[in-house]
Amino acid sequence: QVQLVESGGGSVQAGGSLRLSCAASMYTFSSICMGWFRQAPGKERERVAAIGGGWETYYTDTVKGRFTISRDNAKNTLYLQMNSLKPEDTAMYYCAATIMTCGNWWRSPSQPPYWGQGTQVTVSS
Repeated sequence: QVQLVESGGGSVQAGGSLRLSCAASMYTFSSICMGWFRQAPGKERERVAAIGGGWETYYTDTVKGRFTISRDNAKNTLYLQMNSLKPEDTAMYYCAATIMTCGNWWRSPSQPPYWGQGTQVTVSS
């Protein structure tokens, strides 16, 4: 059974930083594609970043240069370092996992089968 538990959300002022963590319980963490999504009130859920087993990374345009996705396979943990935060980054952030290769998944509309419960990020101006 796959479990994903996010932490690290909070409230910050614009320009600040936060680091989200996602602890994963799965035997194949090191080889699986992991990603971060977010959903703001009244908006559709959007993918933010992803990282594959080969350390390849993908970012949505609005966070490129500000967010960094990484993973620690020894700790089965996924991270999202968020710098230069903007009010429009305010959302519930979700960790997700998929067995698809990251490159194929990032280009497809498929939703990952495994999700965490989410952690709230609020950025004030």
